[in-house]
Amino acid sequence: MSTISDQHYIDKIINGETNAFAVLVDRYKNMIFTLALKMVKNKEEAEEVAQDTFIKAYNSLSKFKGDSKFSTWIYKVAYNTCLDRLKKNKKEDLNVSIDEFSAHLIKTMDNALTALEDKERKQAIQNCLNLLPSEENFLLTLFYFEDQSLEEIGKIMSLNTNNVKVKLFRSRQKLAVILKKQLEPEIIECYERK
Repeated sequence: MSTISDQHYIDKIINGETNAFAVLVDRYKNMIFTLALKMVKNKEEAEEVAQDTFIKAYNSLSKFKGDSKFSTWIYKVAYNTCLDRLKKNKKEDLNVSIDEFSAHLIKTMDNALTALEDKERKQAIQNCLNLLPSEENFLLTLFYFEDQSLEEIGKIMSLNTNNVKVKLFRSRQKLAVILKKQLEPEIIECYERK
């Protein structure tokens, strides 16, 4: 990524150099697509959401005040675009009961995950994340994979920091249940081979 700030390009665009928007698109297209895919769970729709996000961002660029980082602002645009798309399609999310959850379960899953190879572990976590409802998948992705702070996530998802903490905790609980269900057969098989 170039050392020239996003604000430099934003100023150029606002002053009529519309070609400068291509730099911002290039900087954020992969992240926006990945986040959209987490929520809409369909490659073609994620591509459309990403495109819509950039169109909305371009049209609203004059509203960007610099109160937060540009990345936080465009993530929020992407998040809201995904929500609109999900409402439009009225997709039902798979809900996981957290009744099965316990603190012991997370420790068990941590131990189980270390038994898998790193690449397999990442793929297993990704597969399990995809089984979560869109909003929870998005939240965990922002926090763990995009290294967004609780405050930045709050801005993106229009939540206060305490709500982000609560949602993050509940999302982790659901993920632990999914990981347990998905990985138990692999773990048993791994121990039987020894």
